[in-house]
Amino acid sequence: KNLSTETQSTVEEQREGNYALQPMSADEFVRRVTEGQPLAPGYFGYDASLNKQMRGLLDETEPSRGLSFDEVEAAQRDGAVVLDTRDATAFAAGHLAGSYDVGADGRFAEYAGSVVDHGTPIVLVTDPGREHEAKIRLGRIGYDAVLGHLVDPPRAFYEHPEAVRKSSRLSAEQLEARLRDVPGLVVIDVRNPGELDRGQIDGAVNIPVAALSSRLAELDPDRPTVVHCAGGYRSILASSYLEASGFTDVSDLLGGYAAWADRQQPTPV
Repeated sequence: KNLSTETQSTVEEQREGNYALQPMSADEFVRRVTEGQPLAPGYFGYDASLNKQMRGLLDETEPSRGLSFDEVEAAQRDGAVVLDTRDATAFAAGHLAGSYDVGADGRFAEYAGSVVDHGTPIVLVTDPGREHEAKIRLGRIGYDAVLGHLVDPPRAFYEHPEAVRKSSRLSAEQLEARLRDVPGLVVIDVRNPGELDRGQIDGAVNIPVAALSSRLAELDPDRPTVVHCAGGYRSILASSYLEASGFTDVSDLLGGYAAWADRQQPTPV
């Protein structure tokens, strides 16, 4: 339930830092491991069915195909999803309208599989040289329908400004002001249930990222909306998903709940 982004560890590190490996009774172990479990990403069930089938091996040597802007635009019209794997700052500064930001430096495949239906054609927007990595990581969760990647995104954005959007990002101070001054503001907390005991913003609606697509109808796309997570990685994904779904005024909280909680601490005298 608390997957790390680390790719390796040692027995010593796990003994010292893994909550599930501390001395405890069997009953306490079961309680601690099962409480606060997050929702399973949408692709889990799909992968379970794939694992029961005989399938070909993923060819990790096959490169991603470069696509022109016109080819990407045509793919979007035909139902493809554009996954932008750049970091949140680059995405917010300028991205193709309708794209989702799922950063390659985080749990990319997991969260891509939470917001994109299996079988949906995918186009990638990446930092130079990372398109092959993104394609392989998607392939490892059974997402094989990667059409290719946008060639030279900065140039494509420069040449087609009409297709580029910027994201709204708020500091904790700015969110405080909006909560005070904007009637009907909706705050969506996309953390998992087990994270909520660390504190919540008053009045926030909890919809974990994995449940966002299934609960979209609960939200009003015309109401001003601010999304937050723990630190910012999931909130830019969620806000980009809502933007692509037609929300007219959506922002995410810089630094997530951690920044909000710091803001609420009394100032030392």
